[in-house]
Amino acid sequence: MELCDLTIHELHEKLKKREIRSLDIVDSVFKRIRSVEPKIHSYITLTEELAFIQAQTSDAMMEKQKDFPPLMGIPIGLKDIFLTQGIQTTCGSKILEGYIPPYDATTVEKLKQNGMILTGKLNMDEFAMGSSNETSSFGIVKNPWDLERIPGGSSGGSVAAVSAGECIAATGTDTGGSIRQPASLCGVVGLKPTYGRVSRYGVIAFASSLDQVGPLTKDVTDSALMMNLLAGHDPRDSTSLDEKVPDYTRSLIPDIKGWRLGVPKEYFVKGLDSEVEKSIREAIRLFEKLGAKVDEVSLPHTDYGVPTYYILAPAEASSNLARYDGIRYGYRQKEATTLIDLYKRSRTKGFGVEVKRRIMLGTYVLSAGYYDAYYLKAQRVRTLIRRDFEKIFENHDVILAPTSPTAAWKFGEKTDDPLKMYLSDIYTINVNLAGLPGMSIPCGFTKSGLPIGLQLIGSHFQEEKLLRAAYTYEQSTEWHKRRPKL
Repeated sequence: MELCDLTIHELHEKLKKREIRSLDIVDSVFKRIRSVEPKIHSYITLTEELAFIQAQTSDAMMEKQKDFPPLMGIPIGLKDIFLTQGIQTTCGSKILEGYIPPYDATTVEKLKQNGMILTGKLNMDEFAMGSSNETSSFGIVKNPWDLERIPGGSSGGSVAAVSAGECIAATGTDTGGSIRQPASLCGVVGLKPTYGRVSRYGVIAFASSLDQVGPLTKDVTDSALMMNLLAGHDPRDSTSLDEKVPDYTRSLIPDIKGWRLGVPKEYFVKGLDSEVEKSIREAIRLFEKLGAKVDEVSLPHTDYGVPTYYILAPAEASSNLARYDGIRYGYRQKEATTLIDLYKRSRTKGFGVEVKRRIMLGTYVLSAGYYDAYYLKAQRVRTLIRRDFEKIFENHDVILAPTSPTAAWKFGEKTDDPLKMYLSDIYTINVNLAGLPGMSIPCGFTKSGLPIGLQLIGSHFQEEKLLRAAYTYEQSTEWHKRRPKL
C-alpha cells in the first residue's frame, strides 16, 4: 500500500517514529494525482509547489519536536467553497472564475495553524447545488470505483480525491446531504456536524440556515481527529454556537452495549434499492450482535422533507446569490451597454442551468402573495420535522438509516429530471432541516462493486455518540479498508 492510501493517524505514527518525512507523503500524493487526475478530475486548482514548500517547513519543525499535532505534515484537500487567501476560489462557478480571496475561511485558518499541507481546491457542483457533481462549470467528477458513474454531490471532488488517494482527507459542506451522500457513493466516512458546531465564516453561502462544514476521511478515527480541529465557537460567525467542545478521540470506544438505536420505518419503502437495503439490514443486525437494542421508530413527516427543502434552500440561495452581479466579484460581461444590461448579461453567462433554476424558484416563493403560501408554510413543516426527531431522541441514542436510496448511478441518468435528482437526497435532507448531526460510513458493496453507506443520526451536539457507534461498527468490519483499483 502506498503512503497516499494510508490514514491521518497511520501517517502520524510513522512521522512520530521518524520512519517517513512529510515530503515523502506529499511526493506519494502528487504521484497519485498525476496518475489518476486525468481520469477523475477531482481538482479545480492544484497547489503542488506550495505543498512541497509547506512539507519542507513541516519536516524542519517536526525534527525539533517530539509531539506535534496529528495533522502536521498531512496533505489535505479543500472543497472549492472555502475562501483561501491568495488562491483562486470558484465555488464551481464560472461567475467566480479567477476570484482570489483576500483572507482565509476559519476552517482553513485552523487547519493551517495545525500544520496541514494544502494539495489544492476540490471540484464541486456549482454553488453546491447538485447531487451528482454534474453541474460544475469546470467539468464533471468521476467516481473512482466506476468511471462511468457519478461520485455524488456537491462535495463530489472531495470524496473522489479521498477515495482515490489524491489527498489524505478533505473538507466538505453539507446543505441537504452534500457530505454524507457522496461519502456513501464513494466508500469514505463523511460527518455533518450539528448546525452551528463548525464556523461557516469564509464559506461561500448557498442556504445559510442549512449549510454546515464537516470532514471527509478514510475512517472514523480520522473523522474524530478532524473534528477536534474544526469544531468550536467563532465570534465572526453569528450562527456559530458557544458550546463546549469535547475531545472527540475519547469517543473512540468499541462498545455500545445497552444502547437503544432507532430504525425509521419510513426509510424502508418503495424506491430503496434491494442491494442497499440488504447491506443496511445486515449492518443493523451487527449492531444488535454488538449489544445494542434496535427498535423500529417513526418519523411521520419524512415525506414533506424534500418539498420543504426545495422551498427554503432556493429562497435563501436567491438572496445569497444576488451579490454576484458582474461588479463585485469574478466574471463580468464586457459587451453590456447599461448597468441593468451588465447585471443581466453577467448573470446569464456566469451562472449555470441548475443555479438559475433555484434562483427562479427562490425568487418566486419569496414574492408578494406567495410568501405565506409557500415559504412560511415550509418553515412550519420544518418545525414538525425537527419535533419528530426530538421525540425519538427522548428514548434512543442514535438513529440508523440508509444514506442514499441507491448506489452511484451513471452520468446523465437523472440530469433531465430535476425531481428524480432531488429525491436522491431523500434520506439526508431532513437532518439538515432539523439541524442535527449525521454521519455516513461504508457498510457494504453491490454485486458490481459499488460502495454502500450507512447513515447514523444523532441529537443536537451528540457527535460523540455518532463517532462511538460508528467506531464500534468499523472495528467489526473491513469495508473502510477497501480502495478502488485505478
